[in-house]
Amino acid sequence: MFEQLGLIGCGLMGGSFALALKRAGLVKRVVGYSKSPSTTERARQLGVIDVEAPSALLAVSGADIVLIAVPVSATEATLKAIKPMVTPQMLIMDVGSTKSDVLDAARRALREQIGSFVPAHPIAGKERAGVEYADADLYTGCPLILTPTERTLTTQLQQAQDIWTALGCKVMQMSPEAHDAAFAAVSHLPHLLAFALMNSVQNQAQGEQFLALAGPGFRDFTRIAASDTKVWRDILMANRTELLAQSQLFQAELKAFEDLMRAGNPQALEIMIEQASVARAQWQMTQLPKPC
Repeated sequence: MFEQLGLIGCGLMGGSFALALKRAGLVKRVVGYSKSPSTTERARQLGVIDVEAPSALLAVSGADIVLIAVPVSATEATLKAIKPMVTPQMLIMDVGSTKSDVLDAARRALREQIGSFVPAHPIAGKERAGVEYADADLYTGCPLILTPTERTLTTQLQQAQDIWTALGCKVMQMSPEAHDAAFAAVSHLPHLLAFALMNSVQNQAQGEQFLALAGPGFRDFTRIAASDTKVWRDILMANRTELLAQSQLFQAELKAFEDLMRAGNPQALEIMIEQASVARAQWQMTQLPKPC
């Protein structure tokens, strides 16, 4: 059991981690800080945290485990702010959706203390942000990616694995580069497409009328377009090199479909649709029961 969690960022992801840690009996006290004092106060009222801290540094004071749950662009500033309180025994993790940039920020900010930092990415979330939506079950049954470096301390890495496993996650390890390439394809690009589709429809002269007729297919495809805007702005910018490469591949596939339609070739069009349908069915069979 940990004595104190220093939680920096008391929103959906951080709040859910705190609630899950409490429910599992893995922490005695949670001290939280958010940039918005009203968020920190609300987190305390909801029982997500036990004590409100006036700064990130004071949230970390006395903590043996720290979770950074802020937009990825704020990682470096946050780690710099807490560095005076970081000890070799402390475990520090994040929950960011990109990893190469987060690790670069950690190297610059923590320097000789980088060994205490274990980058983490839980494949979980909701469209609605905010501590009001924090859920102790958010991470249950979901994959969790750790991207340690050669300087990550063995003790901290083992602690990170044990914690996320205890919260019900399927823990795996990847390099930061492999992580960012993979999630550009299966997470960041889908969000980009959902954002673009919503804008392309609503910006038409008859957009409102079209949206009034939209059914379950449109609803399911665009569900993630309702995601937190600042979080996804940061993710798209942070992983833009990998994401732009995936976007080019997607555009090539889209053009192939368009070319077949222009050529009036239903047989070849059906083959391409069938290829996608079979791949989707095979992928779905491998998935965990819970949609993360």
